[in-house]
Parts: sequence; C-alpha cells; structure tokens
Amino acid sequence: MDWLTNYHMGGVVIGISTFLIIGLFHPIVIKAEYYWGTRCWWIFLLLGILTLAGSVWVDDLLISSLLGVFSFSSFWTIKEVFDQRKRVLKGWFPMNPKRKHEYKQDEK
Repeated sequence: MDWLTNYHMGGVVIGISTFLIIGLFHPIVIKAEYYWGTRCWWIFLLLGILTLAGSVWVDDLLISSLLGVFSFSSFWTIKEVFDQRKRVLKGWFPMNPKRKHEYKQDEK
C-alpha cells in the first residue's frame, strides 16, 4: 500500500473503485426488484449499516473510504429498488411473471 502514497494514487484508486461500486449496484437493483420486489430493501439497509460501521472501525483510509462508498451506495439502493418498481410499472423494464399479482395491486 506504500506505492499508493509514494505515487499519489490514493485518489485515483478511490475514484475508480467508487465508479465500479456504483456501477455494480445498477444491475443489482434491477435483479433484486425482479426476483424479490421491494421486500429486499432491508437487506440493503443491513448491508449499509454493517459497512458504515466497518468504515468507522477500520484505520486504513483507503479501505475506510471504500467501505463508506459501499455503505451509502447500499442506502441509495433502497430508494432505487422502489423507483425500479415504478419503472417496471411504466413498462421500461420486464415484469417478473411469477409476481404479476403484486404489480396488479399498484395499477388500481
């Protein structure tokens, strides 16, 4: 990890990792809503709380920063799962045929 300090690459690594973490959450939101609907929001809450605690607990600035990014991406995903449901109802994303009855309640 000394090379990050020696070459001043910490910010670049955090930036690239943040981009990848946020990019990872986009398909996770789509798949989570497709398979579980909005019932999975609490998983992202728990994941966010755990990684937030980890970011406070870890001494290394790089790891702590990445845990913080992951934590708040998890919190943001809660909102996105509910927004994804709205996008499915608008027809922008495929509806899970096994859960069609759940979507019909919202259409009324």
